[in-house]
Amino acid sequence: MANTNKEGGFSHGTIESSNGLMIVLILIVLLFGGLVEIVPLFFQKSTTQPVEGLKPYTALQLAGRDIYTREGCYNCHSQMIRPFRAETLRYGHYSMAGEFVYDHPFQWGSKRTGPDLHRVGGKYSDQWHVTHLNNPRDVVPESNMPAYPWLMSAQVNAAVMPAHMSALRKVGVPYTDADIAGAVEAVKGKTEMEAVVAYLQVLGTLVK
Repeated sequence: MANTNKEGGFSHGTIESSNGLMIVLILIVLLFGGLVEIVPLFFQKSTTQPVEGLKPYTALQLAGRDIYTREGCYNCHSQMIRPFRAETLRYGHYSMAGEFVYDHPFQWGSKRTGPDLHRVGGKYSDQWHVTHLNNPRDVVPESNMPAYPWLMSAQVNAAVMPAHMSALRKVGVPYTDADIAGAVEAVKGKTEMEAVVAYLQVLGTLVK
């Protein structure tokens, strides 16, 4: 019997029989759904306003964050504590968006080969972190984390810090002219180990 359905346009059959059209429509739906979820966050104070007491990273802490990213630490360590009992009992207060408004890019994620590092600041001494980064098994015998002994001798590249901080200021990080002008002196002669430890020691220290 002949098909008497004369409805044109995007009928169910037309969509299912055209791979290209199906892909385009799926992408449109995903794009719309993403916008509905993401756009409202730009207008919520809880996601755009810094938590009380939040300050931009110092030049040394920022250098440490760059090294942390360079060495791929985020591949094994998340910086996002989820609002579940098992998470908060182990790591502390769940992560809040207002703690990360100056992070570009932020280090949230779900990968946890190693423990979450969001609330690690102040949990251990500077020397513990130095020992751990130099050879993790000296403090955690069962650790499968690689060692980073070169951080002990490599020095922070002070020359790039002013430009880096200036770029961050353009995207909303409130660095002052004085912060930028003093960046080179603040990190001059510092080792990469000192920088990474300075960064780790400030993580998650504002929210208890």
